[in-house]
Amino acid sequence: MKNIISIDIGTGSGRCAIFDLDGRQLSISQKEWLPKVNPKYPGAVDFDTVEVWKLLIKAIKEAIKCADITAKDVAAITSSAMREGMVLYNKDKEVIWACTNIDSRAAKEVEEMVREGLAEPIYNESGDWLSIKSPPRFWWIRKHMSAMYNQIAHMNMLSDWVLFKLSGEIVTDPSIGSSSGMFDLRNRTWSKKVIKLANLLEGIYAPVFECGTIIGKVSEKAARETGLVKGTPVVAGGADAHLALVGAGAVKPKMFTVCGGTFWQTTVVDNQPHFFSDYRLRSTCHVVPGQWMVEGTGFYQGFVMRWFRDGFCQEEKKLAKKCKKDPYLIMEELAQMIPAGSNGVMGLFSNLENVRKWIHGPASFMGFDILAPEKTGKAACIRAIEENAAYTTRGHLEIISKEIGFTPKKIRMVGGSSKGFLWPQIVSNVLGIPLEIPVVKESTSLGAVICGLIGIGECTNWEEAVNRVVKIERFIEPNLEDKKTYDDAFFRWQQIYEKVLEIADEGLLPSMWRAPGVQTGSKAT
Repeated sequence: MKNIISIDIGTGSGRCAIFDLDGRQLSISQKEWLPKVNPKYPGAVDFDTVEVWKLLIKAIKEAIKCADITAKDVAAITSSAMREGMVLYNKDKEVIWACTNIDSRAAKEVEEMVREGLAEPIYNESGDWLSIKSPPRFWWIRKHMSAMYNQIAHMNMLSDWVLFKLSGEIVTDPSIGSSSGMFDLRNRTWSKKVIKLANLLEGIYAPVFECGTIIGKVSEKAARETGLVKGTPVVAGGADAHLALVGAGAVKPKMFTVCGGTFWQTTVVDNQPHFFSDYRLRSTCHVVPGQWMVEGTGFYQGFVMRWFRDGFCQEEKKLAKKCKKDPYLIMEELAQMIPAGSNGVMGLFSNLENVRKWIHGPASFMGFDILAPEKTGKAACIRAIEENAAYTTRGHLEIISKEIGFTPKKIRMVGGSSKGFLWPQIVSNVLGIPLEIPVVKESTSLGAVICGLIGIGECTNWEEAVNRVVKIERFIEPNLEDKKTYDDAFFRWQQIYEKVLEIADEGLLPSMWRAPGVQTGSKAT
């Protein structure tokens, strides 16, 4: 009996999941933590490697126990993590600094690099803007923590740090490494050009291993801490969004996927990187060698639904507990009674991504009919939240399709939002494109398992591994009558959002999120 362990790190929690070699999940253990906001520096969000490792140790032990296996039954262990978060080590391989993806302390350094004309050439080399990337963070550290800056001997990313804790090896892979903004995207490795342009330290960047490569073995120290067997293969995993694509089966060019979680990624896999002339969207290395991912990110889509659940749906939560149902299912049952277009209620949350000037307007609803509460009340708001996410998906799909010259005939959807019966249908209706929903919705962990299958030689290539473990649960066809309604609503949503952005630009209400370095008064388009 052999199994693969996947460890995944998010902004506020970590998970250890165990799968068998056919992709069946045996157990999962999740541990939560709070992001470490550093009040000394505005926008600073540290990553507490000591606390997180203690929690991950507990998660590993719990997952093994719940799976009813022993550590000897583990064939390999791998990892995934949020992108952009970086880790720095001294010459003794001790962690001296780490931050999460949402750390924005280097906003002034972003502005400085833009003024010096560095942003465009770095984008054209690395595929992304500077907002939450490593170069301005290095500038910030050099300015504010010079003593620590002089100790830096190694650098990699958060997913890589998990592998380091397990094996003692400091490495990276192209999918998570390219999220640093310091990669030569075309050649899938660290960019000498970016390092020189930004006047960064040389010789500190971790060796690059392709995903699915055994990079080491569980060390004696890690075995003692976790209960794993010393010598268990440790396999390079990757970035969470990219592994979600693998777990959805997107390992071939021109495959479109919607990953509907806290953030929504509308993505396509291609056999070349893409650099947008207007710096609108970003491109990174895919998990699969010789492939890249283009994406448009919907900000806080799943989190908005969670906010509405906790702030306005106490009755539904109580009913869900009584009936032993998911409260989101009860919320969708409410929203299903509202027609397409939410009776005129418009949800204004995530904007379309624009990495150069990424601004989301004040989170809001518009269009209430106060004389008809039964038409524009709670149920309409729930549906409007789902429609907002679908509109951003359509907007990103149109931008990507124009760039690559290809419009998909079907799209796969994964993530927590794909568990519902209404949300995927709304997405299909807004796009006018059929959706495929895989059996495993939390596909990031499954994608990491596929890396493990490749690493231990259980599968010889990515397509073989995907065919082995990825199964389709259901197909969703678009309602073309609803699409007519949504064609008009999508156009109005775009126009209204532009007006809302003016409110944010004038500083009358706070933006839901504004990328570091983007000042109030900056136009988002």
